Amino acid sequence: MTDGPATGLTTAAAQWNGVERLFGRPGEPSRCWCRFFALTGPEYSALDPAARKAQLKEKFDGGSPAPGVLAFVDGQPVGWCAVEPRTCYPRVLRSRVLRQAEESGPPDSETAPPDAADSVWSVTCFVVAAGHRRRGVAAALLRAAVEHARLNGADVVEGYPVDREQRPKAGPADLYHGTLNLFLRAGFTVASSAVPGRAVVRVSLTGPKGA
Repeated sequence: MTDGPATGLTTAAAQWNGVERLFGRPGEPSRCWCRFFALTGPEYSALDPAARKAQLKEKFDGGSPAPGVLAFVDGQPVGWCAVEPRTCYPRVLRSRVLRQAEESGPPDSETAPPDAADSVWSVTCFVVAAGHRRRGVAAALLRAAVEHARLNGADVVEGYPVDREQRPKAGPADLYHGTLNLFLRAGFTVASSAVPGRAVVRVSLTGPKGA
């Protein structure tokens, strides 16, 4: 694995053919098709990978904004970041991480999400192909995800990363959320760390910071 910065790296709002090429490789993405947060537990368990794939494809056929962004190296898809209005993710809305963030006390005005349901967008998942990790792909994806959300009406972008200082043994099954340092470097602010090793982070796209 090469740890240097990727050359020829570009990002764009996802299109289905690129997602299918990236997720079609062996591994967890080909089983999940980024449906884990978009479904309740029973709904997710009731679908096989083919049905999950079909449901994700429907997101590209409905005329709505793409449900994520892709990274490319020399035209080949090497990374994905899921970002949609938080209301699209029932498992996020019911999650202990978000619930305890809300119960830990009212956030300050810097990190409080606005009231409009679809004005808060969530970054829920990163996929980076083997051979392209530790080369800045995730950082580029996060920047693209924030811009994609902004262009489609988001006032706040939210994430739920892993704090590796508190969870140094966290493996790939956890790190698909992204790491806390990744989000902090992108300008996000910690809104809550009520769940040890996990954080709720937000960046405002309105006012001086979003100007």
